Amino acid sequence: MNSQEWHNQFKKVWDGAVQAWKDGRQSPSAMFGTEDALFLTSVGCSRQEMFDFVDDSQHYGEPDLQTALEVTDIRFRYFKEVMDGKPTGKEISMDNLPAKTDSVDGIEWLPRLIAKARAKLRGEMNADLMYGCGGDRPFLAKMNMTLPQFLQLTWDSGSDDRRIIETVKKHAGATV
Repeated sequence: MNSQEWHNQFKKVWDGAVQAWKDGRQSPSAMFGTEDALFLTSVGCSRQEMFDFVDDSQHYGEPDLQTALEVTDIRFRYFKEVMDGKPTGKEISMDNLPAKTDSVDGIEWLPRLIAKARAKLRGEMNADLMYGCGGDRPFLAKMNMTLPQFLQLTWDSGSDDRRIIETVKKHAGATV
């Protein structure tokens, strides 16, 4: 399946999930059938992740479909290009993340978001975690960045935390 085909399928799954949410089927298992779950897995997105995107979208108005698609596209390309299509078999837990109050260069949340973005790229997010959660989105908005921009920056930076930090500071300008 080429990228346009899977993007179109992703949009169909999103639309179906939004309708399911509106119909009261507001859990990952109720929202997605086997075919949708298999498709999501094939592009590096779990039912839980898509549920979280849709649920937050319906509750808070974000993330939108385009953001969810771009984040999933980056993860999918990383999985194919960097990981050779082989999952790590690992899962990061809340306990393995920096605290929400941890800071670097005076910027709270950034160490946590870097760790979450790396876990997202590797497909190691557990069901209790969401890249793009209600803490990530306002943080990135304050830094004048989007979820896809930050995820791509994390990929491009590899293990170079300093590159990520300096880029975030540059985007944030006078806000930090």
